[in-house]
Amino acid sequence: MTILVTGAAGFIGHNLCLALLERGEQVVGVDSLNDYYDPALKRARLERLAGFEQFRFAQVDLADDGALERAVSPDAITHIVNLAAQAGVRYSIENPRAYVRSNLSGYANVLEFARAAKNLKHLVYASSSSVYGDRSDGPFRESDPVIKPVSLYSATKISGEALSESYAHLYGIPMTGLRFFTVYGAWGRPDMAYWIFTEKILKGETIDIFAAGEMSRDFTYIDDIITALGQIVDTPPQTINEKDVPHEIYNLGNSAPTPLMDLVHAVEKTCGREAKKNFMPKQMGDVSKTFADISKAKTAFNYNPKTTIEQGIPVFVDWYRDFYNI
Repeated sequence: MTILVTGAAGFIGHNLCLALLERGEQVVGVDSLNDYYDPALKRARLERLAGFEQFRFAQVDLADDGALERAVSPDAITHIVNLAAQAGVRYSIENPRAYVRSNLSGYANVLEFARAAKNLKHLVYASSSSVYGDRSDGPFRESDPVIKPVSLYSATKISGEALSESYAHLYGIPMTGLRFFTVYGAWGRPDMAYWIFTEKILKGETIDIFAAGEMSRDFTYIDDIITALGQIVDTPPQTINEKDVPHEIYNLGNSAPTPLMDLVHAVEKTCGREAKKNFMPKQMGDVSKTFADISKAKTAFNYNPKTTIEQGIPVFVDWYRDFYNI
């Protein structure tokens, strides 16, 4: 197997690359190394991968037509995991063009690369729990309609799923879409709440808490996600007859929504100090709740996330202190 991982310097991407390399796969990683958050963190992640002889990295902006083909030969690739995206719900309000460029134009170029890859066996791509919109019920099932996005970010993820369905239908490319539910952990993203809370609490600064009485998230620890991804990469969707479209979508969550204040308390406990809190109203684009029905992934891949917030947050905080020498 030779696996192309886009977004290889990202949070999930670099952890997946590491897991694939440790099991002996050939991995080609690409990333634009943009400055949405500190590129030094992205380079530090790449340094963890650089010691593997079977790893090759190329800096590529996927939205530049032909850039991926110039960096990587399509015929050399047997599997693709597309994790590259412009992340962040709130930032999509500020800079919508970045999301259209990365999540639509960039992904369309990945799909065209896949169409030209003669030896391709499977394309796995990242979607998001945000496709379900602003709901207070649950759990959310893959069969639920996803027609009411409340942010541009979620709209681009719904569009990515539609693009994937069309390419799978037209060209028979086996594809698996993964709706990730608030993935967190060591080597994570600085724009996410658990990171911001940790950073500010350790500095003695005030944290902003949005819609504290309403918000809950299905926090999913990175190790549980990577364990599932390793198996999913190896398992393209099967078709029974020529009319079937080789495209499946799965929720990857923890199936246990956690109130926002429980997250705050977990970070406070681990940091050993109480946060100074500034309570604020719900922000544009935010959803009240995420809650994954994971029965489909359990049946297909024996997906069984085990890490609770009380277990995962201390691991992150310990990593954060070590990484920043605190």
